[in-house]
Parts: sequence; structure tokens; C-alpha cells
Amino acid sequence: MSRLLVRRFLEEDFDPVTRLWRRAREVAIPELTARLGYSFDMDCDFFRRHIIPACELWVADQNGRPVGFLGLHNDFVNYVYVDPDFHRQGIGTAFLSLARRGSPGHLWLYTHQANKMARTFYEKNGFIAERFGISPPPESEPDVEYHWRPVP
Repeated sequence: MSRLLVRRFLEEDFDPVTRLWRRAREVAIPELTARLGYSFDMDCDFFRRHIIPACELWVADQNGRPVGFLGLHNDFVNYVYVDPDFHRQGIGTAFLSLARRGSPGHLWLYTHQANKMARTFYEKNGFIAERFGISPPPESEPDVEYHWRPVP
């Protein structure tokens, strides 16, 4: 029987989480991922130097295997990635529930305009697109700023 556990990120999660992060990007935004051309070593460096220090990290663990991760910074949802083999199994929704428990009055995030999968997911979960802009370099890609607030 399959068992999903959402828990804090551990050092031993680094390699499998970095790999699923890369794979999820390749599936969700293949053209952008190919154009940017980041190597796995570059992903590892970015994850270690930028994501780990900046975020409270959570992992979706299914039977001892990381299948997704969530990166939070206060009410900012910085990262929600799920292994494509585990899409549509409630993992992203579980991450958003965790984030809402920590920030029940407001959450916000950015995603690429080209990431239709993410945009559909966030909108289905009550996030409203409030601003369209351009992500910072080196990507410099059209993005969307989303906000969630509880319905009164």
C-alpha cells in the first residue's frame, strides 16, 4: 500500500529532489528549459546556494521516495514541484494546504506565463493572477504573480 508523508527536507533528499525538480521543469516548460540549457550540475549548485538557504523546505515522501517538494518563505510560495509520474495524486494540493496552515490569511507566488500546468493548478486552488511581468535575469521570461486569500 502506498503511503504519502509530507515532512521536512533532509540532506539525503538533495539528489532525488534536485532530479525531480529538473524533470518537472522539463515536462512543464520544455521549450524554456531547453533554451536556458542549465546542466544538472548547475541545478545542484543553484539548489544548494539559493533554494536551501532561502526556503523552509518540505518533501512529499512516498514509501521513502521523495516525489515532490515545497519551498516557502513566510507567505511566499517559492517552489512547488511534483515528479511528473506523481501528478494528479493530491501532492500539490497537500503542499498548498500546508502553506495555508502556516499563512492562513494570504499566500502569493510567481510562475512563468508559459507554464500552463502550474497556472491551471493554482487557479483551480483559488489563486488569482494579479500582475503580469518579466522574471528577473537570467531568465527574463514573462511571468504571473498570483495571490490567494481566504474567501470571507
